[in-house]
Amino acid sequence: MFLLGRRLLTGPRGAAMGATVGLLGTAMVAINLLSSPSGVAACSAAQPPVTGTDGKTASSVYDFTANDIDGKPVQLGQYRGHVLIIVNVASNCGYTEGHYKEFNQLYKEYADTKGLRILAFPCNQFGGQEPGTNAEIKQFAEGRGVKFDMYAKVNVNGDEAHPLWQYLKQRQGGTLVDAIKWNFTKFIVDKNGQPVGRYGPTTSPLEMREELEKFLNQ
Repeated sequence: MFLLGRRLLTGPRGAAMGATVGLLGTAMVAINLLSSPSGVAACSAAQPPVTGTDGKTASSVYDFTANDIDGKPVQLGQYRGHVLIIVNVASNCGYTEGHYKEFNQLYKEYADTKGLRILAFPCNQFGGQEPGTNAEIKQFAEGRGVKFDMYAKVNVNGDEAHPLWQYLKQRQGGTLVDAIKWNFTKFIVDKNGQPVGRYGPTTSPLEMREELEKFLNQ
């Protein structure tokens, strides 16, 4: 089912086609989740609270630790007082070029003046569109001028999903199912570490500007 999410063409028209087939892939992910017994059970059953790094029930994103792109553990409490965008990224998706470009634009505009931080988590669960090693992903991001924070590759769905992503999904559910449905699902987190918004891949980062400014100005 995930093959629908691959970029099939190259160039400007290819980017548009990649976005179109990405939408089809998103729909197919949701349909397959809902049509499988395990998927229905996962969607209908109440999920237990997510525990943070200390083993206690998490109350904010600050309760988690994640490895950065170089494999070094980062306690997310270092982001206290910052508005965050947390996003699952992929290098070979139809949305890749546009999202990286607009994330760079938002970071340049708001990082120093308003304290915006962007946390990008590579994930290879959607069409195999992030197959590289962490070193290769880092090189890819650097080639696109990325200055925001890149983290090590994670799973965002399933039993091995990173606890941070389990928490984000619980706090900001999705359409039809809470599971992440495709690359470039974006969460806004306020200055208190609370997830306050969720946006799919068809929402460009710049379209989030008004909502971001509301929390940046608090």
